[in-house]
Amino acid sequence: MNFANLVRQHWAALRALLVLTVILGIAYPVFIWLMAQIPGLSDKANGSLIEVDGKLMGSSLIGQSFTDADGNALPQYFQSRPSAAGDGYDPMASGASNLGPESIVDTPSRSSLLTLVCERSATVGRTESVDGTRPFCTGRGVGAVLSVMGPRDAHGNVVKPTRVVSVNEPCETTQTSFLDTYEGVRVECATSGEDYRIGQIVPIRGSAPANPAVPADAVTASGSGLDPDISVAYADIQVNRVAKARGVTPEQVRAVLAAHTDGRFLGFLGEPAVNVLELNLDLDARYPATS
Repeated sequence: MNFANLVRQHWAALRALLVLTVILGIAYPVFIWLMAQIPGLSDKANGSLIEVDGKLMGSSLIGQSFTDADGNALPQYFQSRPSAAGDGYDPMASGASNLGPESIVDTPSRSSLLTLVCERSATVGRTESVDGTRPFCTGRGVGAVLSVMGPRDAHGNVVKPTRVVSVNEPCETTQTSFLDTYEGVRVECATSGEDYRIGQIVPIRGSAPANPAVPADAVTASGSGLDPDISVAYADIQVNRVAKARGVTPEQVRAVLAAHTDGRFLGFLGEPAVNVLELNLDLDARYPATS
């Protein structure tokens, strides 16, 4: 290949680069942006931001917390579902905890998913004055899980327990277990630093109702950690608290709640949901908190 042909090929490649840069790097993005500014689309394209009296309050697409500096629920506000995104609802750290159903034993550095669910359920129960108990949770709000040690059969199951430890109840916080005995063996509290994986890990269901009063979305984070909505069931158990804090009747709060409840997508996909930020802002406008 001579020098002239090499120059022609590179010049053709450069022209193609310039043309594609103008079309795909400038014209196309500008066209899409202009299309997004069409009435009916501009709100979503610009982040679905919500302003009140010129002050930015948030986005209807991203959840946020309604708690005080210590993380306690502000009584006049409906609460969002938990978030595992950064310190909570951080768009720059969107994601889940990556803890799954098999996460039932606490470690010194991290609570198991089961204990997180138990703790959250107990807290919501106290806050909303409902039964916060759940299956496989102790009365202290941790995972009800035993390590059962002793001879095993061919399938790996302990046939005659010789020692039983409540692995999520350390002796530093309690001197007694949620369960007195298991198959005739006294249940011990756990000693810090001791590895109980040598035993058979056995979750204990307990006597909590199969359908807890505290809904699942009140105790688990969404996959993104940014979900702005809660279930109608979670909203319902918060009505009395919010009404009391605002000095109005539960029926008045329920009327506002109904106005901010979205039905199933296309009438049959998903479940009805409540946008927490929009609901709380509407309540602030209609019924400001009395204290």
